[in-house]
Amino acid sequence: MQLSGLRYGAKLMQLVEFPVAEFLTGSATNDELQLMLDKYKKLVVKPIFNGGVGKKGKAGLIKIVDNVIDALEAKRELYFAEHKYGNKLIRANGVTFEAFIPSELEVYFSITSSSEKREPIFTITPFGGVDIESLPAEKKITVPIEPFIGLKSFSITNSLCDLGCPEEFISPLVQNLPKLWTLFNDYGLTTLELNPIRMFKDSRGRIIPIACDIKAGFDQDNPAWKRIGLPPTIFQSDISQFESEINQLRTYQGQSDVLELNPHGTIIPFMFGGGANSAATETLGSKAIFSSDFGGNPPYEKMYEISRIVFKYWYNEANVLLIIGGKANNTDIYVTFKGIFDALRDHVAAHGKKPIYTVIGRGGPNLIKGLFYGKDILDTLKLPYRVFGYDTSIISTIEYAKKIEQWWADTGKEEFIKKIG
Repeated sequence: MQLSGLRYGAKLMQLVEFPVAEFLTGSATNDELQLMLDKYKKLVVKPIFNGGVGKKGKAGLIKIVDNVIDALEAKRELYFAEHKYGNKLIRANGVTFEAFIPSELEVYFSITSSSEKREPIFTITPFGGVDIESLPAEKKITVPIEPFIGLKSFSITNSLCDLGCPEEFISPLVQNLPKLWTLFNDYGLTTLELNPIRMFKDSRGRIIPIACDIKAGFDQDNPAWKRIGLPPTIFQSDISQFESEINQLRTYQGQSDVLELNPHGTIIPFMFGGGANSAATETLGSKAIFSSDFGGNPPYEKMYEISRIVFKYWYNEANVLLIIGGKANNTDIYVTFKGIFDALRDHVAAHGKKPIYTVIGRGGPNLIKGLFYGKDILDTLKLPYRVFGYDTSIISTIEYAKKIEQWWADTGKEEFIKKIG
């Protein structure tokens, strides 16, 4: 996610005329706040974070106020609020004052690209306003979207009926939710999430679905997102220095994006391919220092620079170096291994050696040549290692790396140091 909240989310909704809650930014005057209070009786004050940051309500970072004095106090409290999101502590930079929308029902709705089904899917529930993951399966429905057909009204109707949504709310949702497919499909989005959509009943008794919180992710390689007119700063986020250095190496050839997971982790995971990324990130859990995908046949210079930065930050912190991936089709294993192990050799030469255990699971072009190159450097450095070929499952290799890390932390490292003197 790169966008959250109404500050820029409202502009997305306006493209397809989807109703959205009225809001003011932190620069609003007292008179503007009072006029909005006169109209809506209450305001919802939220901090603005770079990126699609969630769980603000659970952290106590959303305030509901009914007068200007309390609104200004909430602004002072939240303007630079700090929020622990995942393993990161991030800081807000501003607030929004949003209209409080009374509602009898809150709806969650999202469209995203499913890597499992290899097609778009939508998820909907009339039990919104909560973490979708926390809802039991019988209270939410996920439905594939045929890309050439798009999101159809009957799919939404069937889903809401199956979930037991009150009938009076179904028609307004069916009239408005298909608009979001146009937004998702035409403007380079990879994810669009509205939670909650509050079902507001106006003075004439009409029910209007109003988006009160919006999150979105964009494919930055798809120029369609630029047609929205959003500033490039939406892609800024509170990233670590390590992430910043690696992500600057992004080019047309080879992936180099990383996400720091746990700076106190103990396994350095060089992941190659989406499958390896998903498996390693989930299986390693908090032991993984970062999540990565260094596939896409990166050239030697790029792989060396990535590895140099990784070892600069994490070599002294880790117990295990894990190099994991499936059987590549076009990634030259020798080139990637040469970049990794040359950087390891040069780091040790410049900063000294600390015992670290290497686990390798890889397949693809020039595999044997790459493995022998890595073996020669590890033998020269007198560092232990274990190698698995492409015929060993990724999960088995990752589980082995976890066990080795635990043994290495408990007794293995000391045993190894005694053995080699």
